Amino acid sequence: MKIAITGGAGFIGSALVRYLLANTDHHLLNIDALTYSGNLHSLPDAADHPRYQFSQTNICDAEKLATLFATFRPNAIMHLAAESHVDRSIDGAGAFIQTNMVGTFTLLQCALEYWRALDSTEAQSFRFQHISTDEVYGDLAPDAAPFTEQAPYAPSSPYAASKAAADHLVRAWHRTHGLPVLLSNCSNNYGPYHFPEKLIPHIILNALAARPLPLYGDGKQVRDWLYVDDHATALYRVLTQGKPGQTYNIGGNAQQTNLQVVEAICALLEELAPEKPTSLAHYRDLIEFVADRPGHDRRYAIDAGKIAAELGWTPAHSFQQGLRKTVRWYLQNKPWWRAVLSGNYRLERLGTGPAKSATQEA
Repeated sequence: MKIAITGGAGFIGSALVRYLLANTDHHLLNIDALTYSGNLHSLPDAADHPRYQFSQTNICDAEKLATLFATFRPNAIMHLAAESHVDRSIDGAGAFIQTNMVGTFTLLQCALEYWRALDSTEAQSFRFQHISTDEVYGDLAPDAAPFTEQAPYAPSSPYAASKAAADHLVRAWHRTHGLPVLLSNCSNNYGPYHFPEKLIPHIILNALAARPLPLYGDGKQVRDWLYVDDHATALYRVLTQGKPGQTYNIGGNAQQTNLQVVEAICALLEELAPEKPTSLAHYRDLIEFVADRPGHDRRYAIDAGKIAAELGWTPAHSFQQGLRKTVRWYLQNKPWWRAVLSGNYRLERLGTGPAKSATQEA
């Protein structure tokens, strides 16, 4: 296949690109605007790969998208491009409305026009896959059953609301226009190449620098954690075996409080990085509880039974296995995160030169 991936330089998108290049024969077009979280350094082997192309394009640019589709001729579009940080959405929701809602609308319209022009065989096999979040379901009571695909939407943050709107648009384009769409809602991802503003990499890097390890409120907010490489395999399973019009919840079966996550990271660092930068006795001594953020959801949890039963997918990593691999990766890949912290990754834009342009044939 030829697969166009939006947001392929982001955290989950880059994991998907790495997986597809390593494990399939598909040709990929990575469409990414390279905003602050887009990082081509997360694709170290892609630039010179014969089955990879990159285009620095904003998904709100309909004219450019139409040109890319006409040239690359994708058999599928995997849509991951999004603004995704809750704190940033609280401070400035405009970018989230623009990318997650307007961008998804623009992409849907371009995909619809492209799909309608395909011959019957190509049109039947075409897929538009939309990747979303469990945060659209809102807060979950401590004793409530995990979210299924039938859970009502009740987003709490501007980020979650913008993703919920995008989900509704995708379903509407399927119901109204017949566009063959696939949807998935995932739990919290973690793993290599995760942007340092997110909880797990933020805690790892702060601990290594002997800086405070901040936890909102009492730290007892519960999240279901999904190792990002497992998510990539799930997304490909949905693309190749999922039924158009269906939604699949993807979770790691690993509910943890934020405090448990931070304590687990501290324990791993005691083992893997015992030499501390100061006279600090224990990494856990850096834990600091701070004022909770507005509208903070108390618990998310995913019921991934549908994707297991219908598509045969289950996560390959337990939380303990994935977290150990993640901590070890950050210890072994200091140049990557140092470039992010310094801002140099935005200046170097690794791979934009050698990578084939999106106007070249795959």
